[in-house]
Amino acid sequence: MATGPGYKVNLKRRRQQKTNYYLRRNLLKSKKIRMVVRSSNKHIHVQFVEAKPDGDITLAMAGSKHLEEFGWKGACSNIPAAYLTGYLAGVRALKAGIKEAILDIGLNPPQSGTRIFAALKGAVDAGLTIPHREEKLPEQDRVEGKHIAAYGEMLSAEDPEKYQRQFSQYVKKGLKPEEIPKYFSATLKAIKKKA
Repeated sequence: MATGPGYKVNLKRRRQQKTNYYLRRNLLKSKKIRMVVRSSNKHIHVQFVEAKPDGDITLAMAGSKHLEEFGWKGACSNIPAAYLTGYLAGVRALKAGIKEAILDIGLNPPQSGTRIFAALKGAVDAGLTIPHREEKLPEQDRVEGKHIAAYGEMLSAEDPEKYQRQFSQYVKKGLKPEEIPKYFSATLKAIKKKA
């Protein structure tokens, strides 16, 4: 390891690859509320955060796990779940008096059509003003889960064993992957009604 008077150790979160301080500083300069989107293998989390000198304050949030309250039986980490989570967070943000925000994707690459941009699309459709480019957002068919339904239909016809393995969690919950668009619409209606 290098030593000496000219050697400078990076900040801990930078060494751990958790925070890019250059990008964070640019986001904070705007003095706008940030829509922070983070995804894992199982869940998606959306928070509306205000930066303060003492630390960030979360003003509104939603996690994909909260979708179960509105009847969602599908996976909590796919594109339809990301959209619904973004929509739910957007509704809660509007109720908290937030009308506009900027997107904070952290260290994730800004690839078009990903779960992060599906969550953004949900928040924008809920009524928030968030600067973005339309080509980054996923297509409506993917948001509604039609790609999952088509794959499930094809798999059940061609390879029933693989279908059972691939969609075992769906089958356990009594959900057919072919009916994801229908469940998506029902969950969206429930969010509009109850949230």
